[in-house]
Amino acid sequence: MRKFGIVILSTVLFAAAANAQQKRVLDKIVAVVGNSVILQSDIELMNTQYIMQNAHPDKCMLAQSLITQKLLIQQAAIDSIVVKQEDVEADVDRRMRYMIQKAGGQDKVEAYLGRSILQYKEDIQNDVREIMLAERMKGHITEKLNTTPQDVKDYFNKIPKDSLPTFNKEVEVAEIVFEPKLSKEEKDIYREKSQALLDRIKKGEDFGTLATTYSQDPGSASQGGDAGFNDRNQFIKEYTGWAFKLKAGEYSPVFESPDYGFFFLQVLERRGEQVHTRHILISPPFTAASLERTKGKADTVFNLLSKDNKVDFFATAASLYSDSKETKYNGGLILNPEGESRTTIIPTDKLDPQIAAVIDTMKVGSISKPIVYTDARSGKSSYRIFYLKSVTNAHKANLEQDFPKIKQFATEDKTARTISQWFAKKRKETYIKIDPQYQACPVLTGWATPVVESAQVKP
Repeated sequence: MRKFGIVILSTVLFAAAANAQQKRVLDKIVAVVGNSVILQSDIELMNTQYIMQNAHPDKCMLAQSLITQKLLIQQAAIDSIVVKQEDVEADVDRRMRYMIQKAGGQDKVEAYLGRSILQYKEDIQNDVREIMLAERMKGHITEKLNTTPQDVKDYFNKIPKDSLPTFNKEVEVAEIVFEPKLSKEEKDIYREKSQALLDRIKKGEDFGTLATTYSQDPGSASQGGDAGFNDRNQFIKEYTGWAFKLKAGEYSPVFESPDYGFFFLQVLERRGEQVHTRHILISPPFTAASLERTKGKADTVFNLLSKDNKVDFFATAASLYSDSKETKYNGGLILNPEGESRTTIIPTDKLDPQIAAVIDTMKVGSISKPIVYTDARSGKSSYRIFYLKSVTNAHKANLEQDFPKIKQFATEDKTARTISQWFAKKRKETYIKIDPQYQACPVLTGWATPVVESAQVKP
């Protein structure tokens, strides 16, 4: 029912949220950075958030992270780098949506926080602003960096030959996806089932009981259909349209989502731009007949591509016939699911096992016959045609084959060295006092401002 997407938060961001969640007696000052103070509780709260993510960080590293953040924020003020209030609010809203999704509803988040979402959002705004300022300052420091071809060669030549990385076999694969579609008569069976449930509720049967028994939304069925409080960005458009149109207590009619099936919902409460709803979803299964119709369409397109080996027509065919929103307008090319740059070059060990099994038997430039593909998450089946565009076998890194990858490594190295040099200079210009316990940390060696002892006068 909800949009799915990864909104990834760093540990530092979690720590900022935790800092607003709980305030406790501060036992000591860990560091003074210019006009800013870092407390032991700041370190402990950040450590707690790492532990929540099954990580066990070094507290020395956490202290260094907070010190560098303070240096960046202070320089941002000097360089007139600002973060707009609307950007802070948008970032806070993103965090709230993530927390609500992970917790299973706004009520659960509020119970955990011990306050309303609105109050919590207000509490963390300053922390979020500081984090955004620090990141923008980093970008400002490195914005003029340029990695030239000579930089790439120099970086590569400094890598010991016996330390060169080995790149796994990589491929470029394109697809055309054919998803089964039910006829009106086939869908009407499930529309009527959904309508019958709505009629039973209006006649007095318990919404929660029927949702638990019949709803096919795994995220809310066990909660009696309760979706909690959410804003407009957390629903598919069809659901949003009704959720924000109805008054508290009102029911929507049965409506269809092409991706999920038939819904009806009830609005329970409105709080500004948040709405509390519950719903029942009936998802029609694809029939054998619909899958057979899909195969016929896939066979027709395959025959078109096979005629006179029209490989060059594959991208056009994908835009015309594919049902995949992700690859339809990308020439059918599948993107690396783990690559930050979303490249089309995919290591075979990161490739979907079903796809890997098909292309393992293919030659570069060839097109597969339509095959049945079953989505591991939804269990839904579709027909797919694959085109193997390129193959790069496993090999030791070299500039000829791997220039783009090595350039990325060289850029990351250059960026890290530039930031490190900036900190080395800035910490000499800024008064930094570090608690003796943390001065012993290897990563903080040389960070504290030297103490100038006054000369003693002999009696």
